[in-house]
Amino acid sequence: MVSIDTYNACVDFPIFDAKSRSMKKAFLGAAGGAIGRNKNNTVVVEALKDVNLHLREGDRVGLVGHNGAGKSTLLRLLSGIYEPTRGSADIRGRVAPVFDLGVGMDPEISGYENIVIRGLFLGQTRKQMKAKMDDIAEFSELGEYLAMPLRTYSTGMRIRLALGVVTSIEPEILLLDEGIGAVDAAFMAKARNRLQEMVERSGILVFASHSNDFLAQLCNTALWVDHGTIKQTGMVDEVVEAYEGKGAADHVRRLITRIDAEKKGIPLEEPEN
Repeated sequence: MVSIDTYNACVDFPIFDAKSRSMKKAFLGAAGGAIGRNKNNTVVVEALKDVNLHLREGDRVGLVGHNGAGKSTLLRLLSGIYEPTRGSADIRGRVAPVFDLGVGMDPEISGYENIVIRGLFLGQTRKQMKAKMDDIAEFSELGEYLAMPLRTYSTGMRIRLALGVVTSIEPEILLLDEGIGAVDAAFMAKARNRLQEMVERSGILVFASHSNDFLAQLCNTALWVDHGTIKQTGMVDEVVEAYEGKGAADHVRRLITRIDAEKKGIPLEEPEN
């Protein structure tokens, strides 16, 4: 069974150079993690502290919080990149970590070759990626550029290619850190639909995002991460309201109502001007 369980999980980063400790304390404290000492009296940044998560198949969890709050560190803990310094993390299922759309891509080889390389990075086989090649090529709309080196691509073109690969996989546990934005509006709408399909294929989703639109579309619950701790859990609109205020929450509620209506085929009345 696919599951995520963490029990009082903590992630600490030691600072071994104590010569400029006061300056580091001021800087790192502003960045998010709390400053403390471990049992060896080494100064550490407490990037995550006492995280308790219990997720099962069907859970779609959004992570909100300011930059440096610990969202990306939490994703890396759940992926196995970081092990808990204290506490424990029990992850059961095939994990697909999608933190940086550019990771696993080589600027000196072609788009076609990068599709295979990026797929291998995400746990796919070469045979699987070759079978998906035509679908990814059609989605990315890159045409003859796929035969050219990645270094000839613009930022938007690279994101198109990376999104095509990422959204072709079928993960049991999908850990997604939003990293898109340098693409045109029409392609973004297309990407959202494809992301939705990928999420529906996954068992568990944990998604760190600053986009309330994406959270409303892809998630059914949310966590507010603040200075390495989970400050609040609940429905997406409730957590967004606590984090950003009523205006942002009302926007999320309207989006959720519209998305639910579209799924059920119920037409919504347009608001009067």
